[in-house]
Amino acid sequence: MPELYWGAVALTLKLAGLTTLLLLFLGTPLAWWLARTNSWFKGPLAALVALPLVLPPTVIGFYLLVAMGPQGPIGQATQALGLGLLPFTFAGLVVGSVFYSLPFVVQPLQNAFAAIGERPLEAAATLRASPLDTFFSVVLPLARPAYLSAAVMGFAHTVGEFGVVLMIGGNIPNQTRVLSVQIYDHVEALEYAQAHWLAGGMLLFSFAVLLALYSVNPGGRRKAGGAP
Repeated sequence: MPELYWGAVALTLKLAGLTTLLLLFLGTPLAWWLARTNSWFKGPLAALVALPLVLPPTVIGFYLLVAMGPQGPIGQATQALGLGLLPFTFAGLVVGSVFYSLPFVVQPLQNAFAAIGERPLEAAATLRASPLDTFFSVVLPLARPAYLSAAVMGFAHTVGEFGVVLMIGGNIPNQTRVLSVQIYDHVEALEYAQAHWLAGGMLLFSFAVLLALYSVNPGGRRKAGGAP
């Protein structure tokens, strides 16, 4: 495999790994709140989280590009902090990937948290466990299958991104050119043999990941309420 391919592979895996870690960290409190609250704001926030499921990736990428641009609120904030602009950088890809893959992590966790019910939490409270202790000693073990599903789906979904990463990151070798963009380059240049190698590799990777998920955790999707 040419060195250029290895660069795209390494960048894709780095992006997917970092995005998955951030999604689990940020998605856990968000999913917990959505599963437990009765606030009127739950509906609008849940709809916002689910937007990437129905919006074309190019629409999401376009508005994120505008928001992170020189005149956008995120762009002005990053410039004021001395961080520069995020578009066409790896950091910009991470921001876009987190938003685009958010429902694939939040929704399975939310469904798992909701399925736990009140009884285990009340039992922990009678033993004088603090809310934090209850979450780590009761909730997390019960939601472990959902975490596995969420992590795998978030990672695999990020690996397969195209529209969002192309809009935000462009096509800069070893900086923003991920595997999906590399395949697009080959197709655009009518280099179908090279495109077949990369596309076939991604197909096998995706199948292997899902097969491993269903083999290790055959009931995880059902317990988690299903990922979208």
